[in-house]
Amino acid sequence: MTILHNPNKKKALFIGGTGTISIGITRMLAKDDRWELTLLNRGNHIDEIPDHVNLLKGDCNDEKAVAELIKDKTFDCVADFTCFVPEQVERDIRLFRGKTRQYILISTCAAYCTPPPHPWITEGMIQYNPYSPYAQNKIECEKVLINAFREIGFPMTIVRPSHTYSERLLPFCLESPHAGSWPVIKRMIEGKPIIVPGDGSSLWHITYNEDLAKGFIGLMGNDHAIGEAVHITNDEVITWDQMAKTVADELGVPYKPYYIATDAIVSVAPGLEAALNGDKRHSVIYDNTKLKTLVPGYCATTSWKEGVSLALSYIRMHPEYMQEDPEFDDWCDQLIKIYEEADQKARNSLPSIFG
Repeated sequence: MTILHNPNKKKALFIGGTGTISIGITRMLAKDDRWELTLLNRGNHIDEIPDHVNLLKGDCNDEKAVAELIKDKTFDCVADFTCFVPEQVERDIRLFRGKTRQYILISTCAAYCTPPPHPWITEGMIQYNPYSPYAQNKIECEKVLINAFREIGFPMTIVRPSHTYSERLLPFCLESPHAGSWPVIKRMIEGKPIIVPGDGSSLWHITYNEDLAKGFIGLMGNDHAIGEAVHITNDEVITWDQMAKTVADELGVPYKPYYIATDAIVSVAPGLEAALNGDKRHSVIYDNTKLKTLVPGYCATTSWKEGVSLALSYIRMHPEYMQEDPEFDDWCDQLIKIYEEADQKARNSLPSIFG
């Protein structure tokens, strides 16, 4: 792709730029007259790159090749959406030291203390998550970056998204490990119960990627954001039960939750420990005061109800997002059957001592 430069615009480089979180920012920034955006990635999703966005085709893990690609370039902002381990942050510091006025690391709200000592979350909460390797690695990534800021003045900003979705997917508390949310939606359409960990009453934030993009772009080139960590979430707080029922309502089908204790689910599916005990199990209410101070006027405007409508409309028109998972469907059926039988046995065997 031809690289076109406009000397009157600020220059941004996104490493990645076509994922669930980043594509919303890429699309919005492509329409922003203040910025010239270049993506550095392997070019596997060229069809998703908007007009007026440049592409540097390369693998960010090939440090020598990337250094060659950017040797004559400087940027006002570099954001890496693909850093998952501290070694990758160390690589970026070597690559972009002296070449950018701001470097943004995309971390995660799962890095906050888990389980939280209280549900009200600010950026000052201690970071600790014994259940999620993903969150643990993000914590280490942040440490590397903070040390670089303190020791060499590397101009960093840390962004911590919460659960973020797009028109291509609708998250559930428990979904297919291979096909995501569609198998859950399919169960709803077929009139089957869906498994809800716990009793579905945990409070949660769910953020549409275009809303996150508003806050993210407001932090780009923002001198007041240098040296800061900021989370970006919707202010809407709803329960997992409310979220799933909204999907059922939009589908026009009855909502049939089947509640199973989170610990019981993890005991039969240890691979869910990070997703449930390390993240979705606990009630959280994110305080966006810091973001709104740094980005005056920031407001997430897409409600969950609106987002569900947008996503279901999009998915229905794109069959590639309707991936089925018969193994997951059968697993749900079996687990529900086991608990139905256990419930019936308990009803028939235990004496009634509570009147």
